[in-house]
Order: sequence, then C-alpha cells, then structure tokens
Amino acid sequence: MGITLKKGEKINLTKGNPGLKNIKLGLGWDINNFDSGYDYDLDVSVFMVGESGRVERDEDFVFYNNLKHISGAVEHLGDNRTGEGDGDDEEILVDLKLIPNHIQKIAVAVTIYEAKERRQNFGQVSNSYIRVLNSENDEEILRYDLGEEFSIETAIVACELYKYNGEWKFSAVGSGFEGGLEALCKNYGLNV
Repeated sequence: MGITLKKGEKINLTKGNPGLKNIKLGLGWDINNFDSGYDYDLDVSVFMVGESGRVERDEDFVFYNNLKHISGAVEHLGDNRTGEGDGDDEEILVDLKLIPNHIQKIAVAVTIYEAKERRQNFGQVSNSYIRVLNSENDEEILRYDLGEEFSIETAIVACELYKYNGEWKFSAVGSGFEGGLEALCKNYGLNV
C-alpha cells in the first residue's frame, strides 16, 4: 500500500520511484442510498494544460468521447456508467515520457453526467478516491481519499500531475465546482 495524502498535499512521484515512466490513475466511488430516480453516471476527464494555464488544443482534453491523446501519453480506459462493483471504477493510463513539451500539468476531474437534470451532486457520493499505481507492476504509489465535504458540487478536480525541476509531482486538489463538465471546460479554456 502506498502513501495516503490529504487535500492540499503534494508528493514527488519520480524522485522516490526512479525509472517510473508509466502510471495508472484509478478512480473509484460508491453511491449513497439516495434515489433521484436515475442511475448515477460519474465520468473522469483529463485536462492537459499548457503554459497559459488552459487547454490550448481540443485534442488535449481526454474524456469519454476522446479516449486517447494524439501523443499516446494519456489513455482513458472507458466509461463505467454505474460505479458498481469493487475496485477502481475508471482508469487512466499515463506514459510520462510521451507527454508533449507544451503540456505543463495534467488535471484529472470527475463529473456527474446530467447532474442538474437528474438532481444529483457529490453529496450523494461516498468513498471516492484516486490512486496512482506503477503500471509496470501494479504497485500502489499513493492514494487520495476525496472525502465527503461536497454537498452541491457536480464536478471535482481530484488531482494534478505536473513537472517541476525535471521531476513529476502529484497534487491532491479536491476542488469542487457547480455546473458539471461544462463549468470545468470553461475553467480550462475550452468552448462547449
């Protein structure tokens, strides 16, 4: 089992793991016993951000309709529409050596599909987490439990991966947004 982080904490991924090139981000959650009349469909999205602090090219946004970045550096392994079962609900593969030079950080977010129409929010979700594994051996490097402080939010930036002084670092962000995926896209400079 890896290191457990709290909101706001940062860790150097590559310094303590020399030779780390390929990681898997596993995200999981459970739905509380609350019936809005609809299934819960949580979606993971990846915003590959440039120097401007925004997504500079449409292809730098990886989500359920664009599962693989053109460089091959980031691949979304598919949309789990129910969150049922044990283990990670959605996974993202990241090849650190293939990340294009114009990318400064990678923000990983979770949204609730059609949250407003379905009257759903992250206050109805529990046991949510993100973990980082070494893809070579599936060893867990770290885990960040997002907590239960979200009540009206329909989108969460879970974490950021960023390069600093030649090393890859992980930041446990845990920042909530209202407005779902659309609000996140606007935050990162994408037109929807």
